[in-house]
Amino acid sequence: MLVQNLTAQTFNKASVSPSVQATFPYMFAVSRYLQPGTFDLVGTIVYEIDQKPYQNTFYNGTVEVVEAGGFLSVESVFLVTLGIALLVLLALWLHGQFQLTTKKTKKAPKVEVGIGTTDASLDEWLQGTAYTQSASKSKKKK
Repeated sequence: MLVQNLTAQTFNKASVSPSVQATFPYMFAVSRYLQPGTFDLVGTIVYEIDQKPYQNTFYNGTVEVVEAGGFLSVESVFLVTLGIALLVLLALWLHGQFQLTTKKTKKAPKVEVGIGTTDASLDEWLQGTAYTQSASKSKKKK
């Protein structure tokens, strides 16, 4: 996959004798939008021998692209925060599972309600209300 096409550079009037090797400097910079990582550097050289063009492609090894700048990057801060959040969620889930498995159910004591009679005269806060008047009328009828 082609990631970045570097610019062509010409070496005018460069001459190399037969059976001799030559080195030519080639300065390049990667795009600032390129993510850090390792990439293969492959180049193509075009040359002429007796006014006849030739082309040769070569592999120049692996190039490591690193982020310029400080210790922290946005990506590393995001990944550390995501990792911590996932660990906290895992801990909370495990805590909940542990609580479910070790929870002992207590039986609540039985409370009886509604078996006694209520005397409205004992409830002073009901004095003068319709409840006390209806209760006194029902007592008179008996």
